Amino acid sequence: MPRTSASASVCTPTRAGRPEQARAVAAAADAAFSAGVTVGPLQGLPVSIKDLFAAAGYPCFAGSSRRLPADPWERDGPLVAALRRQLGVITGKTHMVEFAFGGTGHNSHWGAPYNPWDPAAHRAPGGSSSGAGVSLLEGSALLAFGSDTAGSVRIPACMTGTVGLKVTLGRWPADGLVPLSPTFDTPGLLARSVCDVAYGFAALDPAGIDPVGFIARAGTRDLAGARIGVGDPFLWRDCDPGIAETAHEAVNALARAGAVTREFTLPEAEAAYTLFLQGSLSAIELRSFLDRELPDWLAQLDPVIAPALRDAESLSARDYLARIARLRALARSAAPRLDAVDVIASPTLCLTRR
Repeated sequence: MPRTSASASVCTPTRAGRPEQARAVAAAADAAFSAGVTVGPLQGLPVSIKDLFAAAGYPCFAGSSRRLPADPWERDGPLVAALRRQLGVITGKTHMVEFAFGGTGHNSHWGAPYNPWDPAAHRAPGGSSSGAGVSLLEGSALLAFGSDTAGSVRIPACMTGTVGLKVTLGRWPADGLVPLSPTFDTPGLLARSVCDVAYGFAALDPAGIDPVGFIARAGTRDLAGARIGVGDPFLWRDCDPGIAETAHEAVNALARAGAVTREFTLPEAEAAYTLFLQGSLSAIELRSFLDRELPDWLAQLDPVIAPALRDAESLSARDYLARIARLRALARSAAPRLDAVDVIASPTLCLTRR
């Protein structure tokens, strides 16, 4: 797909997708519907998948300049297999930052899709799942598979005006995803609405949730007494004009519907972010994967991400383990604070100018 296209989102670097495979699955879904058979809640729904999901019949590049080995990266992982069992229609693979290491959507090898909200100017779609949100808005998917290590689902959802879900670490299997940082990696979903994300989550969750019942219960839930934590300065700091105000308007709308807002601080979040800014944790885990599995890729990395992966060599094993231990201690400390609220509200991104 041309890099200058305003909708250049769904693709592998070699082909936009596998239209013959998509048509065959769609025809099978239609035939099943005609026979009164439903094999799963995603039957017949168009779904895009980020190009780090292993999927049979689709080359995997993970945003890099070269095709990854077919074994194991062209063999269905658990989530793709669950989608296929339900006769979900894979419409194509979506653009991404190389090896998911970045949040704006930039990719020096393959370019970045245009943010659909401005077809004239090439505005960032967010990353690293850069094509996922775009695929929803251009109409090629109703559900988009992404992954989230440090915002790679939530950032593109915010920047495209869609809805993103990062599931709890370990709830969904990360097998079949090219890893960035196993310490943080989770699969995730994007969709056009909260209801669509909830439906997709229930359809794919290993716990076997009934999506229709799940949505029905959520739609009738009374917000009276729901506790929303707000006010942590760290989570609201340095917002561009209009962002904090808009987020507060949404919280106030929930309060008018019966929710209760509570002043809430989570000092562990700022402490964890300080560790994040020191870098190297995700970088060294990605570097370790490349050294083991794809050593020939190091010389051809996107120049935007290459310096961080080279610098990661300076992190000692002692420092790496100390940072992991610090993060775990912060998580333990934060857990009882989270019992005081049902949800924490904050802006997703503080900037509008891109």
